[in-house]
Amino acid sequence: MNKSDLIVALAKEADLTQRKSEEIVNLVFDTMASALVSGDRIEIRGFGSLMVKKYGAYTGRNPKSGTRIEVEEKKLPFFKTGKELRERVQQAGR
Repeated sequence: MNKSDLIVALAKEADLTQRKSEEIVNLVFDTMASALVSGDRIEIRGFGSLMVKKYGAYTGRNPKSGTRIEVEEKKLPFFKTGKELRERVQQAGR
């Protein structure tokens, strides 16, 4: 499912126009992104949690040339699946 599919599904399920559904989806995503940028953790019970993990600088290697390069520290979003979602996916796979 992509963002467009989510907008269509929300519009059908909640009996909304496509435009209103798109506004809601964009608002949710923008709010979540803003929370992560400000360092907050997002937890959606039964689904999972999003947080920003910090990775320190390290010396890497360019796979093409083999030369050593310094990789700067970075922050990346990290998603941890909730127990209920993990169990639902596991049950569906059986």
